Amino acid sequence: MRRKVIAGNWKMNMLPNEAISMITELEPLVKDTKNEVILCVPYTDLFYALLTAQNTNIKIGAQNMHWEEKGAYTGEVSGQMLKSIGVEYVIIGHSERRQYFAETDETVNKKIKAAFLNNLKPIVCVGETLEQREAGIQYDIITEQTKKALDGLTEDQVANTIIAYEPIWAIGTGKTATKEDIRDNLFFEFAEEKLPIIKMERESLSLEDVFLKLTGQDVEEVESEAKKASEQIEKQGHHGFSFKRKKKADSGSHIPAVNCPLSACRSLCFWKQQCL
Repeated sequence: MRRKVIAGNWKMNMLPNEAISMITELEPLVKDTKNEVILCVPYTDLFYALLTAQNTNIKIGAQNMHWEEKGAYTGEVSGQMLKSIGVEYVIIGHSERRQYFAETDETVNKKIKAAFLNNLKPIVCVGETLEQREAGIQYDIITEQTKKALDGLTEDQVANTIIAYEPIWAIGTGKTATKEDIRDNLFFEFAEEKLPIIKMERESLSLEDVFLKLTGQDVEEVESEAKKASEQIEKQGHHGFSFKRKKKADSGSHIPAVNCPLSACRSLCFWKQQCL
């Protein structure tokens, strides 16, 4: 049976030290969960997030990627680049990318195919604009977006694609999709097109409730473990990592003791220190 997924998109938030602290605090809260916990972080946090999340239940994802492997695409990052540092997931077609950066169904499809070529698991966002919603064509739009996103994929690739409903009309409004917005009609539209759906349920829960339910923990346990994690961070210092200076006798390189996914940092580590 496929595991439930809880994914957090940090958008353009969190500096590296904040990312390390957040993941360090989160790790004990999800250590016993049987569900998939994914954090999609900014590019500048990926290296630190990957190091901090090693040997935990937390998976790290990127927020976007280009469909080409390399080339004259200033400001873009390829799937090959993401995979080379250990990234497992990538968000594709987020509503903000569609709204502000002219993302289209065609580019979404290209990115999904490129993601699979690099063994990345795509989290594909679909959703309608306010005008489409008011015109009553939101279900047609969502179905069409999903069909175009999955066009040309194999059965296995479709089964390994996460579809997330992310309406464009909800950007910056504080509004969220309700049962009437998505569940009933969307289920039948997807089913008619033979698109994979595991289960859709209606529950009125806060984000905290959702997290606790997915991790299978109670409030007291979460608060206790969060306090312990915070105390550990304060003891360690250096944004969640403990460091010691290397002796002059072995100062040839600065190699992190952790299993660093970036071999290049062995000679370029700007900390000029060694991880404990």
